[in-house]
Amino acid sequence: MTYDVYLGLDVVRTDRTLVFYENEANQAKLWDVLAVYAWMDKDIGYVQGMSDICSPMIILLENEADAYWCFERAMRRLRDNFKCSADSVGVQSQLGTLAQIVKTVDPKLHQHLEELDGGEYLFAFRMLMVLFRREFSFVDSLYLWEVMWAMEYNPNIYSSYDDKRQTLLSELLYDDKPGDKHKLKEYGKFERNNMKTGAAEQNSALSVFLVASVLETKHRQLMKEAKGLDDVVQVIILSFYICVFHIIMSTDADKKKFPDLG
Repeated sequence: MTYDVYLGLDVVRTDRTLVFYENEANQAKLWDVLAVYAWMDKDIGYVQGMSDICSPMIILLENEADAYWCFERAMRRLRDNFKCSADSVGVQSQLGTLAQIVKTVDPKLHQHLEELDGGEYLFAFRMLMVLFRREFSFVDSLYLWEVMWAMEYNPNIYSSYDDKRQTLLSELLYDDKPGDKHKLKEYGKFERNNMKTGAAEQNSALSVFLVASVLETKHRQLMKEAKGLDDVVQVIILSFYICVFHIIMSTDADKKKFPDLG
């Protein structure tokens, strides 16, 4: 099937429980934004999962052009996840990093996951590819995105959006390394650590370390209770729900600022 067929199928399926998409005009907006992006980014086109990233922009931004540019900017950071070849998908590099982290910090758990046929960590494929959109409700996933992107904030990100050079985003972000501590404070906590250590690869994204942290924290429960990969996924999702709950409770954010989504 061509990408437009996949796109059409995904548009109908994306966030289908939300009242917002009962209106076919809103589904059409999602299709338009994704189709234009696929036409503009010919190297990648449309890949399943992009609709999960795009949908919040369609819902929260009334103007279709604004939604497109917001999605296009987000994809500059996430597009490597969707790069496909004959035998791999881009996010697999992050899975490799995740496997190496767990193998290093908790070799017994890594061995247990291998025995459950999870040594390649494919159970985390969807989580990393679409940033946990399908693991959480619409609102809760946005809370998690907000925290993650705040921690990954890099002030050079704005200039990189307007840079016309065909180069890696990591090169644009880390060309100008701050020399003083006051400048360094402008960076998000996770990104600040990247600046100090020189870690600039996309496969070192915060989402990878979040999954690794949950796996390590839940070592005892996973070793005792996980009899299959479905059990592993359930433990991870429950742990993230608790994390998101604490995020919500520790801020003054009010869910009423979001539309009534049903």
